[in-house]
Amino acid sequence: MMKKKVKQYVQQTQTGGKNRDQVLKEFSRVLDDQIEKIVLFLLQQQGHLASRIENLGEQRAVLMEHSDLSQIFQLRDAYREVGYDLVKLLRFVDMNATGIRKILKKFDKRFGYKFTDYYVSTRANHPYSQIQQIFKQVGVVAVVGALSRNLAYLQDHQGSFSSIYDHPSITFKDPVIEQINHSVQKLTHSTNFLQFLGQHALIVPEDMQSGSDLVDDQSYHFVSLLLNLANTFLYMVNTYIIVPTADDYSVSLGAAATVCGVIIGSMAVAQIFSSVYFSAWSNRSYFRPLVFSSIMLFFGNLLYALAYDLSSLTVLIVGRLLCGLGSARAVNRRYISDCVPLKIRLQASAGFVSASALGMACGPAFAGLLQTKFKIYGLTFNQNTLPGWVMCLSWLVYLFWLWFSFKEPGHISIEKSVNTLSSGSGHLVSGNLEDGLGQPLLIGAKERQDENGEDNDDNDEDPEDSHKPVTSLAAAYRLLTPSVKVQLLIYFMLKFAMEILLSESSVVTTFYFKWTTSTVAIFLAVLGLTVLPVNVIVGSYITNLFQDRQILVAAEIMVLIGIVTSFCFTPHYSVPQYVLSALITFVFAEVLEGVNLSLLSRVMSSRLSRGTYNGGLLSTEAGTLARVAADMTITAAGYLGQSRLLNVTLLPSLVICVASIVATFCTYNSLY
Repeated sequence: MMKKKVKQYVQQTQTGGKNRDQVLKEFSRVLDDQIEKIVLFLLQQQGHLASRIENLGEQRAVLMEHSDLSQIFQLRDAYREVGYDLVKLLRFVDMNATGIRKILKKFDKRFGYKFTDYYVSTRANHPYSQIQQIFKQVGVVAVVGALSRNLAYLQDHQGSFSSIYDHPSITFKDPVIEQINHSVQKLTHSTNFLQFLGQHALIVPEDMQSGSDLVDDQSYHFVSLLLNLANTFLYMVNTYIIVPTADDYSVSLGAAATVCGVIIGSMAVAQIFSSVYFSAWSNRSYFRPLVFSSIMLFFGNLLYALAYDLSSLTVLIVGRLLCGLGSARAVNRRYISDCVPLKIRLQASAGFVSASALGMACGPAFAGLLQTKFKIYGLTFNQNTLPGWVMCLSWLVYLFWLWFSFKEPGHISIEKSVNTLSSGSGHLVSGNLEDGLGQPLLIGAKERQDENGEDNDDNDEDPEDSHKPVTSLAAAYRLLTPSVKVQLLIYFMLKFAMEILLSESSVVTTFYFKWTTSTVAIFLAVLGLTVLPVNVIVGSYITNLFQDRQILVAAEIMVLIGIVTSFCFTPHYSVPQYVLSALITFVFAEVLEGVNLSLLSRVMSSRLSRGTYNGGLLSTEAGTLARVAADMTITAAGYLGQSRLLNVTLLPSLVICVASIVATFCTYNSLY
């Protein structure tokens, strides 16, 4: 009906029947009425569910006196039926939340007017907001609490009933409760530490439309997951272990110290291409890409270590390029999203981010420990070559462990997922919430396609393709809304600023403060160690107090402050100024990254949540391009002299940061 209204409004405005103000007023009223209808229906059905729980509670009170195991089982199943109906209700609300977004997007598209900004800003923040009831559930928590408590009472079949309140540290586990929590989290975007880290990694759980996770406990292999996380850790160590000594290595080969930008950035250059083919390769296998990654990294580090004795900068850069071609982070993300059961996927995602952060901290720390020099059979082992030799040995050990311990999972095809969705799964997709409910909550697939078919006149997605993954970068780009583009710009900005800070740290601190390699290594390791504590604070506390978009703007402003305070304004650049500004920039860039990827996972198309050209690949490419641009900026600025290096490299960071803040405010009301 709303689609037809939009078409009518277009015709009326073209013929002069109505002006724009009349259309906006009438369309707002119609949309308000529809949202109110959804909210009242939601409250009505919550009341029905509450009544059923109350009736079951009376039956449970009788069973407390007469412990009949068969009746306990029946009562437990009845409670679960209520839970499954609540899941259906939440999916109904989720469908309508998607409908609200789509009709607002359609109105903006057909009229060329940013009606969404006006509507969301006036409705979402109003004290009597009904749109808040759609996106953020409150009454559902009480129903979930009642279900959890009563199911916990019935868990012990021997009749020894215990309360969940007696053991608050123990989370009650039941399949229906997990499904409800997943649906609630999807609607409310509520976040805890683990979920925050999972979004930080941009590993977004796919919607559980079928009501069951396609990855069962039997097919899940813990050692394979451990190997996947070990690959993530070693790769991050490999990336940052050379940062404290890259400038000294380039000087020893007859190049300028600022050529360290090329040495560090060459790995990122190769990663731009490796991310694509690894993402595509992971559609067919996980074991072979990881083996290939290990081999490339082994030979890359071998060349990096041999470049010193060969006195060849070319061999050094080729070695780093091979390391970049072995970047399997796309496979690491994909393995977690596809091959880890949903109930532990958040923990696995948190492990991915933690392994990355730990590797980022350990890389410079290991470099600080390798301050020695000796020769074996004519091969030089010193602070420049030892990072290559250590990583070469590490990847060789990892390759043997991978070869004998990794278990290739049975890959779940998208066709299987779609078939499962369409065929349904028992009581989850059939029946009404109440016996007396006149209309089904979820319309059938055919009716849904017929309804979507009305929309083809303005070149929207074909209904059959609306849930399929995109098959090219061009198709992925067409799905990028202004909000998604701004979030990718922000991601580019923060990666650019962080890479400038980290890559030039050795050159800058040596020039201004005469720091040794060990001091630089300690400084970088301390920066890396701030990642997890910052994520704990933001994920557990800050996101519960403020909206993500508010945190986003605040973090951008703090990064801007960090960049501005990093400039050398006087002839005497002090250590406190550099360290404090670096901490501000790095810490708030980390805050910004987590919130940015959380918002990105929320505003991007569902078609970008799977397949080769997914949201994770797009963000990886944006971040990798930022690192390449930053490292090339350092090398180019080196031609102006080390005395100007700091200020010249900070100028692009400043400009991009200001641009991202302006772009954020332009799309602020759509980040909801």
